[in-house]
Amino acid sequence: MQKTVVLNIVGLTERLIGVHTPFIKSFLDRGAFTSVEPMLPGVTCSAQSTYLTGRWPSDHGIVGNGWYFKEECEVKFWRQSNKLVESDKIWDALKKIDSSFRCANMFWWYNMYSSVDYSVTPRPNYLADGRKIPDIYSHPADLRDYLQKELGTFPLFHFWGPKTSIKSSKWIADATILTDKKNNPDLTLVYLPHLDYNLQRHGLDFSKIGKDLTEIDEVVKNLVNYYEEQGANIIILSEYGITDVSNPIHLNRVLRDAGLLSIRIERGLELLDAGASKAFAVADHQIAHIYLNDISILKEVKSILKEVPGVEKVLTGQEIKNAHLEHARCGDLVVVADKDSWFTYYFWLDDSVAPDFARMVDIHKKPGYDPVEMLTDPNDPFVMPKVVGKLLKKKMGFRTVMDVIPLKANLIKGSHGRIPEEKEDFPIFITNNKGALGKENPLATEVYDLIYQHLIST
Repeated sequence: MQKTVVLNIVGLTERLIGVHTPFIKSFLDRGAFTSVEPMLPGVTCSAQSTYLTGRWPSDHGIVGNGWYFKEECEVKFWRQSNKLVESDKIWDALKKIDSSFRCANMFWWYNMYSSVDYSVTPRPNYLADGRKIPDIYSHPADLRDYLQKELGTFPLFHFWGPKTSIKSSKWIADATILTDKKNNPDLTLVYLPHLDYNLQRHGLDFSKIGKDLTEIDEVVKNLVNYYEEQGANIIILSEYGITDVSNPIHLNRVLRDAGLLSIRIERGLELLDAGASKAFAVADHQIAHIYLNDISILKEVKSILKEVPGVEKVLTGQEIKNAHLEHARCGDLVVVADKDSWFTYYFWLDDSVAPDFARMVDIHKKPGYDPVEMLTDPNDPFVMPKVVGKLLKKKMGFRTVMDVIPLKANLIKGSHGRIPEEKEDFPIFITNNKGALGKENPLATEVYDLIYQHLIST
């Protein structure tokens, strides 16, 4: 096997490679480059699962970053078990042709309980008193202790939330090098999320994202220099491109106004009751799955959604099949936003009765994706003193809620998930092995074949 590393730089596109990324630009110029035909939905879990299986969501079952678990009547996002991916992965195929093959998965999703040889993923400790303590999960288990002894505790709050920064991607990169030195795997998959943050906060505003591009360029430079010394094939890959948006769409509020959404009141606050709703939306960036507990209203719901400003497409039946999303986990309808729009999970009509988790970073309780978790209210001059005060209370052992996330979806300026208008915003594939590139503009499913060829080529 030819040693290979795949650097998954989230959100990296041809448009972003240039003056702020001199090293990545030089790597592209001396290697081989192609755009990847975007898939639907262009979101993390779906794209990664497609790349690693060579199958569409209709086969591997990862129809989004989350979906409605029908047996439990609950919406769940960001699950971690690899058992949810219903197709064989690339490392399974490579082990069949070489029993000595070893693979390391550094923070790609569905990381836990797979047949990979070495794995590391975020896994906070949720304490009985309500605290969330940064930590990771690893296989083998002692890899967790080794990495955090060498690098310090994984900076979880720099990985997601208002404090996101280059620290998390740098920690992952450093952990990757240590894991490689310790175990020397044949294939290493590396997830570097840094660009995801400010691209969603600010969109394609280079005056604001230039620093982020320079920071990730330096992290990539260190990784590439290390792996070049190992004689490895090096792939720089991305899952999707982020483009400018200005119009948040609240589909659950639309369905509520139509009398199709059920709400439960607890302690004076509203909760979405998915199991009792005739129809509800699971929002995921620029894609939303609409689930019906009463299939007879499908035409009615489709008619309602097609009239919502900012909705570009409402897929049903054969349209869902053509999009390679026909799976039991898929919504009965799939809604696609236009280029200026994205979908929130918001279902309340009055912010005073929004659930307590709405103002918190809580990726597991929210029945949809919430990018506003990366922000605090820019119009609140006292927000940082509030955060400091709450942290001090927690350290002193008092119960307190970190309710610092604003309910202002219009703060988000970048999103993804639909097929972008311009090729410059497509995901990319760059390699230092020109002979292993194969066809130009591969489909998302063909990224699997490209990675595979890098490993078996000599």
